[in-house]
Amino acid sequence: MRISIHTLGTRGDVQPYVALAVGLQRAGHQVLLAAPAQFSDFAASHGIGFAALPPEFLQLLNDPEFKAAAAGGAGPGFILKLLKRFKPMMGGLLDAEWAAANSFRPNVMVHHPKALGAPRIAEHLGIAAILASPLPGFTPTSAFPTPLLPFANLGPLNALSHTLTARSSTLLFGGMLRAWQRSTLGSGRSVRRISRSSATLYGYSASVVPVPSEWGSDVLVSGYWFLDDSRWQPPPALASFLAAGSPPVYVGFGSMPLADAAATTELVVAALNSSGRRGVLAAGWGGLGGRTLPASVHLLDSAPHDQLFPLMSAVVHHGGAGTTAAGLRAGKPTVICPFFGDQPFWGRRVAELGAGPPPLPARHLSSQRLAAALDTADDPGIRANARQLGEKISAERGVDAAVAFIEARSGKFPSAGRR
Repeated sequence: MRISIHTLGTRGDVQPYVALAVGLQRAGHQVLLAAPAQFSDFAASHGIGFAALPPEFLQLLNDPEFKAAAAGGAGPGFILKLLKRFKPMMGGLLDAEWAAANSFRPNVMVHHPKALGAPRIAEHLGIAAILASPLPGFTPTSAFPTPLLPFANLGPLNALSHTLTARSSTLLFGGMLRAWQRSTLGSGRSVRRISRSSATLYGYSASVVPVPSEWGSDVLVSGYWFLDDSRWQPPPALASFLAAGSPPVYVGFGSMPLADAAATTELVVAALNSSGRRGVLAAGWGGLGGRTLPASVHLLDSAPHDQLFPLMSAVVHHGGAGTTAAGLRAGKPTVICPFFGDQPFWGRRVAELGAGPPPLPARHLSSQRLAAALDTADDPGIRANARQLGEKISAERGVDAAVAFIEARSGKFPSAGRR
């Protein structure tokens, strides 16, 4: 089959889909990845066909004004500002999604929730559209609220929160999407109803979030989609640092904006020093580092988490779905410092599973609180729980299960058999 994968966002929104694309190609399918232009080389390095989406969305996330707003806690004002900046970009993104699909002519379309044009394009082409998400939140369940809301439990409103999340793109952008669909795809009466995907695929582990009893056969929790890169070797400076003492603590906040990177670096170093621990700091987009570090702390630009985390004693990060997955698979105690979005959800799950302390929100981060969280993470029971969870996750074959699901669900659509 010819399978196109559409995704939008930062590295965490792209890497799992590259892993999925590699698995689909290994199974004999032709694959095209449509993602922000900044990831062209990344896709090419894994032999994946690539269609570039406009770079403006990723550039927005790196904009100083956006970073300052996001660092303030991503409240309603931040969301409104983001939407105001994002809406003018939508036309170009939708056109690029359509151009990629129209040129590639897939039999099946797999898409991230933020790839808003994908369900409508698939409907126009008469092919299966499969929603593929690294986190739950798009299939109603009473077991827990959508991870995109900052609540641990909404009681009888849990299921409704998922329904609203699934329909949020229509609520926020419905008029624009319908106008684009009418003008570009020439759709008629179908433009009045919501275009939905035929199945839903979740790329996380059921050992981390159990599968709700309400979900049917059109929903699969496959396990994580890991992109392992055995080609990586620690750079000489890192290798020397690792050999010079006990396993360090990893600290990194990925693409999260930091209001004051220098101050955050200071408090992280102070927490490590006061607790007698060595550390590896990942600079990330927020720019950790930028000062002379003590010999007990090593600054790293980037490294694949699947290779780096097993060398650590514990991991401290923002709680992105992919980073959380890598830390848990490595069997390491995890301290999550959530900023916004689904990050508090993963922080709560780690604590509920006994694989780390309660989440420490980034806005409350201090050297004393971080040092205390690291002490808690060092508890033998937490270390044992983290190790056992890591063994369960390592035994899963998430990509293989996802590939089989895509193949099975695509077979329900006659067009999926075309070559």
